[in-house]
Amino acid sequence: MLPPQCTRLASTPIRVLRERVAEDPDFLFEYIEEVYRVIERHEPQIRAYITLRPKEEVLGEAEALLKSGKLGPLGGALVALKDNISTRGIRTTCGSRMLESYVPPYDATVVSKIKESGGIIVGKTNMDEFAMGSTTENSAFYPTRNPWDYERVPGGSSGGSAAAVAACEATVALGSDTGGSIRLPASYTGTVGLKPTYGLVSRYGLVAYGSSLDQIGPIARCVEDAAIVLDVISGHDPRDSTSLRVEVGGFEKYVVDEPLKSYRVVVIEEMIGEGLDKEVAGVFSKVLKKLESRGLRVEYRSMPLLRYSLSAYYIIAMAEASSNLARYDGLRYGIQPEVEAVHWTDAYGRVRTAGFGYEVKRRILLGAYILSEGLYEGYYLKAAKVRRLLYEEFVRLFREYDLAVSPTSPTLPPRIGEVITDPIRLFSLDVNTTPINLAGLPALSVPGGLANGLPVGVQVFGPPLSEGPILNLARIIEVSRSE
Repeated sequence: MLPPQCTRLASTPIRVLRERVAEDPDFLFEYIEEVYRVIERHEPQIRAYITLRPKEEVLGEAEALLKSGKLGPLGGALVALKDNISTRGIRTTCGSRMLESYVPPYDATVVSKIKESGGIIVGKTNMDEFAMGSTTENSAFYPTRNPWDYERVPGGSSGGSAAAVAACEATVALGSDTGGSIRLPASYTGTVGLKPTYGLVSRYGLVAYGSSLDQIGPIARCVEDAAIVLDVISGHDPRDSTSLRVEVGGFEKYVVDEPLKSYRVVVIEEMIGEGLDKEVAGVFSKVLKKLESRGLRVEYRSMPLLRYSLSAYYIIAMAEASSNLARYDGLRYGIQPEVEAVHWTDAYGRVRTAGFGYEVKRRILLGAYILSEGLYEGYYLKAAKVRRLLYEEFVRLFREYDLAVSPTSPTLPPRIGEVITDPIRLFSLDVNTTPINLAGLPALSVPGGLANGLPVGVQVFGPPLSEGPILNLARIIEVSRSE
């Protein structure tokens, strides 16, 4: 399921690329040239990238990779990175004027792993400023447009990464997911987006938004590519205090066309209730019928507590954002004040006024309000209690069921400007994704089909560290589309 920008060569998946390059090293140069031709033709309209590396640099790295004889599991794949992931020598803006000229002196752990595994960084992708948004319209530079319809958003905040992959302007991409920022763009662009279990992938080098929620994950055109990238980037990192000490790897083996067990699958009724577009519901219903035709048991359960998850998420996320973004004061990080020899409070105010956009300022203010004396217990602590109760509800649910499925988003991708000025509609796009982050669960969005010519994503999620079965069920959904 590819939009019209893609060509056959530019859409080559990782495994095929790896095999072709092993047989004929010149194929890698042909592939890179074709991807850059696609970028040249379509990037002026899509605007997926903030910083695109020159083709000559990328070809030079490809030549060095071939000379090393170590293609690695990525085999020369072109990897786009969300612009809140630190890259040594390549600017990392977070989609903000505050960091417009910031060039990190180090690579994030995931970037080091990508390079060590034969991946080549092609560029840094557009995003909602500091990952605060669901449409990639909050970027300080320009909005990114959906490759399926240039009048629609690609989702956010990892919209640039998803658009680049969907339009074949990269092989795969990395995004970050705080409340749905990988899965929502994947749903809207017809790509596969995976948010791993919290702590499975190192956050070292990821610019923080909500530290207890953030997680890096892959965006790909097929489930197999997502599994290959997850194999590369997962694993314990002593530089990340939240990193899990668990055995990882072997995710690719789960990507088979048949169920590896007779999964019991649950649909949470609150995820298909009020606010669900009939077009999305129609695609989701067809997916469920295909799963049942494969012999899988699909049942329905109510989880009333879920109605509080969106509110709890935004309270926690805004509070953590307010704390994390306090460092951008023009002294430690951020743009410098234009006038010297002023009182530090004036300089601080000028820097943050000029450097932050409207949405970031709003969330900082709300976060500061939530954490203020006299309100902390009524807001933040109450949201934290809801979070704990929600986690316990999921624990009970997954004692009875193996996996759960839902629509990734309740709506088709909105038009540019349609929801950006309406916070309630904007926040509601994440209604099915935020509970997953609150509970630290793994989840994946896989294309379920088209409605009115636009992609509809299906979310597959499960208990902590169930990435393997999730990839297996997602692959079954993927192959079922052609049946």
